Amino acid sequence: MRDAVGSFVGWPSDLIFPDAETPTRSTHKVGKGISRRIESVASQKEVPGRKLKSAAKDIPTTSGTKSQIMMRLEKMVDESDIMHGAIRSIDFDEGVFGAAHFEIIAKEDFQQLFEHDELGIAVIHTYIWYMYVTLMRGTELCNRFNFIAASRINATLITKNPTSVKNDLVDRFMAAGDNTTPSLYFLPFNSGNGGHWVLVAMDLSRLIVYYLDSLSGDWSKYPNMKKTVDAAIIKFRSKKNYRNRKDITWVRVECPQQNNLVDCRFFVLRFMRDIIALNRIDIPKMYFEEYKSYSRAHLDELKDELCQFIVDQRII
Repeated sequence: MRDAVGSFVGWPSDLIFPDAETPTRSTHKVGKGISRRIESVASQKEVPGRKLKSAAKDIPTTSGTKSQIMMRLEKMVDESDIMHGAIRSIDFDEGVFGAAHFEIIAKEDFQQLFEHDELGIAVIHTYIWYMYVTLMRGTELCNRFNFIAASRINATLITKNPTSVKNDLVDRFMAAGDNTTPSLYFLPFNSGNGGHWVLVAMDLSRLIVYYLDSLSGDWSKYPNMKKTVDAAIIKFRSKKNYRNRKDITWVRVECPQQNNLVDCRFFVLRFMRDIIALNRIDIPKMYFEEYKSYSRAHLDELKDELCQFIVDQRII
């Protein structure tokens, strides 16, 4: 199941439930037990936006060891029906990806987090939801940073139907407003078949596309992706009657590099985290002085933030 982005997986009919509840128990109300389907956080109390640096101060992390919050969440999962095949369906704010979105979280997703394994799309999207809810919602950062769902734009889907992917990108651009002031669209891009992940950050007003890859190389490794992104930007500007004053400029950012075959997903999340934390639309070609390299502790911090968020949102 991992990274089966853009695929359709058959599901046994006896495991389909009208309200997306888990098959083992009935729904419990929030505050009186385990919630099987949490309500959208848009209906919950607003969390004031704050810089990620400040948000991380209360989360102690020791590289290579599990933190208290991770061990707490692991214990909660072990004692839940998730260990016996149950799932959780999570509704996101529409503001996260510009439209209604939900994710299914299962046992293997938590194991990826606990064991520092290759992260699947559900975990990646849930961390993006965390950044939106905890750091952006209700602040001006919502006008500066936008997310594109990796499940809608990836190498597999581009190969199958590039026109549909291009139109999905245009629809996402249209959902966010006129885009006449500098802002960034983050696209965590998967190369397909459970492969490598990179971050593509698009500034539509200045016609700049930043490419961040934790392995060597540039966008020439993914020519169909570049072609689709360029075509989507041009079509969007045409629909809005914006004059294309210049060609689209792609910038390869000299960003931190991974030293194994697992961490590309963590690096993509960390790239977005840093850019939002610094509130920077322009990404230096040599990356930011504050984050020239990532230690294991930098990646563990992401996991601890997500563990705390999952506990706070009562997803288990």
